[in-house]
Parts: sequence; structure tokens; C-alpha cells
Amino acid sequence: MDASRIRTGRRGAVAVVLVCAAALAGCSDPAAPARKDEPRAALPRAADDLQDQYQKVIRDVLPSVVQIQAGQSLGSGVIYDDKGHIVTNAHVVGSEKTFRVTTARSEEPLTASLVYSYPEQDLAVIKLDKAPAGLRPAVFGGSDKVEVGQIVLAMGSPLGLSSSVTQGIVSATGRTVSEPGDDGGAGATIPNMVQTSAAINPGNSGGALVNLKGQVIGIPTLGAADPGMQGGAAPGIGFAIPASMVRTVADQIVAGGRVTDSGRAALGVTVRTVVDESYRPAGAAVVTVRRDGPAAKAGLEAGDVITRLGDSPVGTTTELAEVLAERKPGEKVAVTYERSGERHTAEVTLGEQ
Repeated sequence: MDASRIRTGRRGAVAVVLVCAAALAGCSDPAAPARKDEPRAALPRAADDLQDQYQKVIRDVLPSVVQIQAGQSLGSGVIYDDKGHIVTNAHVVGSEKTFRVTTARSEEPLTASLVYSYPEQDLAVIKLDKAPAGLRPAVFGGSDKVEVGQIVLAMGSPLGLSSSVTQGIVSATGRTVSEPGDDGGAGATIPNMVQTSAAINPGNSGGALVNLKGQVIGIPTLGAADPGMQGGAAPGIGFAIPASMVRTVADQIVAGGRVTDSGRAALGVTVRTVVDESYRPAGAAVVTVRRDGPAAKAGLEAGDVITRLGDSPVGTTTELAEVLAERKPGEKVAVTYERSGERHTAEVTLGEQ
């Protein structure tokens, strides 16, 4: 289902450099005698401790990760509370309203219904029609404490293989990633994503990215693609929605059945990419302007072509979405646009998506 979600979030390809393994080891002579002060006994003990920690986290968290069947597609989800709410990706539920959910303790799939899908952040909540006894909600950690280098485990149902676990580290934080849309256009643009080297494969979407304390720090959502491989997956580059955003969205859906406070900045327009005479992207053309929205109040009209937001150039609708994703509602920003061949600038107070 989410194989189509595998692509890069920012412009440009990633160069991969292969390094001689011997060079990393200092090209030492394997026949050289070991130094007497080397802590030989410490290494196996440390390895045993780490393995025990891995296994404890898996025992504690894996029962909170479920497999979701949405129509003919499979994805993953995380048990959010003991009432049967499950958080997952919006692209996992798609347009479906009912689902079959397999938990770690259910021999037969359970039925569930959609509570609300929020594609703008690629999150959704479904609810089991009858929550079984012993349901184990996951513990969500704080994304502000996620650091590069932390060991993490990705849990879900990659390629339909339920209760699968991969491991890696947090490779980066604060990534802004744009997903592809189902129609081949732009999908959701999500800020502050957690980048991980843990394998994220089709079916992992909606599962759990977990630290060694057993806390969910993110919801795995997509993997990157290598442009040099005709869209083939780029191993070791995956992205997860941070736990803080998951809680913000899921709490609102559970409490009120919808998202009323997204924290996402918006201009109040719909746009499409336009090209110049050389067929190169030249800006985001305004198709519609929401009445009394931020852009309308600043004087923008349908037909205007936005070319810059603040100091950031805008060549495509995706670039506009990425720049907006890094802003907050209520911020004032200069919007540069073209109208009838002339350049104009307007100050816009950003609204909320």
C-alpha cells in the first residue's frame, strides 16, 4: 500500500561513498597480539546487556502494535488507549471507513471503524468496535528529547509480516518531508520529522518507532527514494512523525472527533505549479482564494503567481508547502507574487490550516 509513499522529502539526491572496511578498523594486522590492558571480558557482558534491553523493549511494546487491513491493503497501527482507539497514518486508512485489526492477542481479526482522518498531517484514528480485555496502550515519549544517535526499533507489519522489528538509530531530527499524493501530485508536507536508519518498508506505515526506554517517539510514515535508481528505495533513510505531533492530533480526535487546532500555517489559497518558456517550474499559481482568508485580506487574487515567501524562493506547490510547514499561524510574512507580468509584495498574517 505505502510503496508509493517512498520518495525523498527535500530536493536533490544523496551521494553514497563506499569506504574500505579495513580503513575503518585502522588496517590493523589480525595476527598482531592483543594488548594486555584490553577489556576483553567487558565486551560480551555489554553485548548481553544490550540484547536483554532490546528483548525487554520488544516484549513490552510489540503487544501495542497492530496490523490494519483497509480494503485490500495492509498497514500498521499503535494502540492509543484502553478504550480501543488506534492511531495510524491517514494513507493507511485511505478512503475506507471500516477495518479488520489483528492484535498480538487476537486469534481472529477484530472489527474497527474510522473516527477521523487528518491527511494534512497524515494521521488518523480508528476505534475497535469492541475493545477486548487486556488491551495494552503504548507509552508515547516526548519528541523534544529525541537526539541523533539514539538507538531505535521500528515495529509493524512490513510487507504483511506482522509483529516485525527492525533496528537502527535516529539519523536526524527536524526534517520537513513532502509525501507524494495518490494522484501523482503533492501529498502532505510534514515538518519536524524524525529521520531513522531503521528499515521502513511498505506495511510499516502507522507502526511504532520506539526508544530503548520502551517509549514510542514517532509513527513510521515513509522511506526515501534514490533518484538514481528510478524511484527505488534508498536503504537506511526512513521518516517518522514525531510523538508530540501524534499526541496533539490524536488527543483532539479522541476528545472531539476532529482536529480543530492543527498548529499548521496556511495562506488560505489553493495553488498549482506553473512553468516558464523553458518548461522549468516558475511559481505557485493561485487557483482559488478563501474568502476572508489571510491571502484575501492581503489583496492576493486568483491568477497571481507566488514566487517567494519571506526569504525562500517558491518554484512549485511542494516548495510552498515546505516553507509554510516551517512557519506558525499568526506569523507575518512577505509574499512576493506576479500579476499581469508585474512583481508585487504583500505582508500576510498567516492563518491556520
